[in-house]
Amino acid sequence: MSGFLSGEEVAIKKKSGKRKIGLFGGTFNPIHLGHLRGAEEIREAFGLHEMIFIPAALPPHKRPEEVIEARHRFEMVRLAIADNPHFSITDIELLRPEKSYSIDTIRYFRERHPNDLFFILGRDAFVEIETWKEFRHLFSLCNFVVMTRPGSQISSSSSLLPEALMPAFRYDQQLKAWVHTSGHTLHFREITLLDISSTKIRESIERGESVRYLIPAEVEAYIKKNRLYSREPSLV
Repeated sequence: MSGFLSGEEVAIKKKSGKRKIGLFGGTFNPIHLGHLRGAEEIREAFGLHEMIFIPAALPPHKRPEEVIEARHRFEMVRLAIADNPHFSITDIELLRPEKSYSIDTIRYFRERHPNDLFFILGRDAFVEIETWKEFRHLFSLCNFVVMTRPGSQISSSSSLLPEALMPAFRYDQQLKAWVHTSGHTLHFREITLLDISSTKIRESIERGESVRYLIPAEVEAYIKKNRLYSREPSLV
């Protein structure tokens, strides 16, 4: 079964030597099969020992009214990953009273155990990286993996990088990755295309349409039980 890492447990769990850990943050509003398949493919491709899902409490780029309560999103992620022994979830961003910033989360993990960290994000999010808090400093803290769509012709082209980041990176042909001046790497990795989005799922639920095979059955049952995203008032 997958694990739950409380804020305190993150600090003490990894004492058996250096491991490769993926950090997969997001709103997960709701989590769907595209999230899960992407996480699994990245975990396998980079030999990650663990992929930690990190639901955001107050995403800085979204309006509060666009996102349901964090406790519901957390529970849906927990249900979705329960049968994968390589997946776990932490509530560290939910415990913060302020908005969730990725750089604060990465620093949190760096301070608590000596693992190789890989921060996972989608291409759409990476395109907006210059709007992130302390974005230039992010890449000095850990490795980054950007998930891309098949056929996106990812190469060594410098056009992949925002102009503000270009001076800090060089392309390593052997690694097939961009290397930051800190030594951390930035990878662009194609994953299986599952044309699923949380927005479309929410819209389908609101219209009373089926979302079967778009989200895990356990997540669908939770949404129905709590009347989430529908026009009917929530039970909570």
